[in-house]
Amino acid sequence: MNRSPGMNLKSRMAFSFLCTVLIPVVLCALAMYGLTNLNVRMLGRQYGIENPTYESVYNNSILVSLQMDESLERITAELSKDPERIQDPQWLNQMNDSLKSREIYMVVRKGSRLLFNGAPTLGDIQLLAMLPSYGRTDRTEPDDLGIIQVRRDAMLKQADFQFPDGEEGSLFLMSALSRVSPELKLWTWEMILIIILILAMTSLIVSMWIYQGVITPINELKHATQNIRDGNLDFTVKGCEVREINDLCQDFEEMRIRLKQSTEEKVAFDRESKELVSNISHDLKTPVTAIKGYVEGIIDGVADTPEKMERYVRTIYNKTIDIDRLIDELTMYSKIDTNRIPYNFTKIHATEYFDDCVDELRMELDGRGIGLSYFNYLREDAVIIADPEQLKRVINNIISNSIKYMDKKQGVINIRLRDVGDFIQAEFEDNGRGIAQKDLGRIFDRFYRTDASRNSRQGGSGIGLSIVRKILEDHEGKVWATSKEGVGTVIYFVLRKYREPEVLAEADQEGRPEAEEKAAASAAGKKWIGTRTAAAGRRDRRSRRKGQ
Repeated sequence: MNRSPGMNLKSRMAFSFLCTVLIPVVLCALAMYGLTNLNVRMLGRQYGIENPTYESVYNNSILVSLQMDESLERITAELSKDPERIQDPQWLNQMNDSLKSREIYMVVRKGSRLLFNGAPTLGDIQLLAMLPSYGRTDRTEPDDLGIIQVRRDAMLKQADFQFPDGEEGSLFLMSALSRVSPELKLWTWEMILIIILILAMTSLIVSMWIYQGVITPINELKHATQNIRDGNLDFTVKGCEVREINDLCQDFEEMRIRLKQSTEEKVAFDRESKELVSNISHDLKTPVTAIKGYVEGIIDGVADTPEKMERYVRTIYNKTIDIDRLIDELTMYSKIDTNRIPYNFTKIHATEYFDDCVDELRMELDGRGIGLSYFNYLREDAVIIADPEQLKRVINNIISNSIKYMDKKQGVINIRLRDVGDFIQAEFEDNGRGIAQKDLGRIFDRFYRTDASRNSRQGGSGIGLSIVRKILEDHEGKVWATSKEGVGTVIYFVLRKYREPEVLAEADQEGRPEAEEKAAASAAGKKWIGTRTAAAGRRDRRSRRKGQ
């Protein structure tokens, strides 16, 4: 939907209005110009006008005169072949009917009476009084067209001849000046048709343009709302050329993406929650079944010696520790999911802290027959900002994971601490069964377990290493792992070191600007500690209030 928007809706409507007005005007003017020129040339060819002009089209008297001349020539030509036809009423009516289409009427005078009157509105007496005398050449309004105006709205052309019996006669063609010539009528209707077509095509094109830019995206938005209503979020809302509607489409597309992400997160959360309940239920069932079996053994008197009794009780104790660990992981998962892990950040001397942790771990690992080697390459003054309790949870979860997947008879765990510039790096190496490369990138995801069999020895909720990553990220640290199947795994994490500024001493040795810079960094570090501690305190107070 990355379509670049064009003009806004207001400009689009204004532009469409101008197109609806201006385009028909321009096209109609061009059509009128072309059609008039075409008619002028056609009239010139039809009536033999050498230099036809626009006056030939719109001057009615010129067209009527040309039509009457043409008709008069045609009639006199036929009479020259058969003069007797002039006295044949059937021929006269037939000829008059052929002229009516041009609104020209034929009148024949013989002597002092009318032999034939084709005019529909004039009687013989009235018409006879209006006709000019034989051989008359003077006209009311003489011109070069040979027209005799008998009334203000009528004109005629006269051709004198002699009947076969020698009596004088005249042939008149009469037409009304107010009538419109067929050519002019045709030209008018053609022009009206062209104007209608131009208006229709312009309106259609402009309407399609507006429809394409406005109605189409609106229909697409309607389709999108129907998809969302039906729970289908796998579609894309396309943009359009109208800026306002394009912005609306972009907002709708962003809403769809967020809804889809939210839905996917909810589905994932529900799946993880169900998996957690299933994992915890399975892993709780194993120690509870063992405790039940050993307790029944004690009740039934199977532990009949002090040595057996002590072994049974110790086993029961170890199983309760496993249950307590599972419950603790479930509680920590709940706090992670709601971002309510309580932190109490403080300055920690890294060497002393890790020495104490290793001493505690050594006792536990000795009891499991696992060797522990510890290498500390840190400076004595290395200090970090951390929550001691949560950092200890990180270490214990990493060690527990190593113990879980230890498949060697003589297990070994190596702990190394290194100084890497502004950070300290902790390494936990074991000689367990290792992790496949396809699984290595997911071991810190919640509920991910490389062992799908879930046997009692390697059980677990699958959130231990995800807790490690979450705590270290909250400490602004990082965790990762390397592994080789059959050889072992190394888990690394880094934490930023904290340095106490010595502003006065550095002011003399390094200069004031650098000392001031370090002092500012120190102040920022203290502010960070205070902020994180205060935030943790607020979370603790909220937790206590909810507990009450």
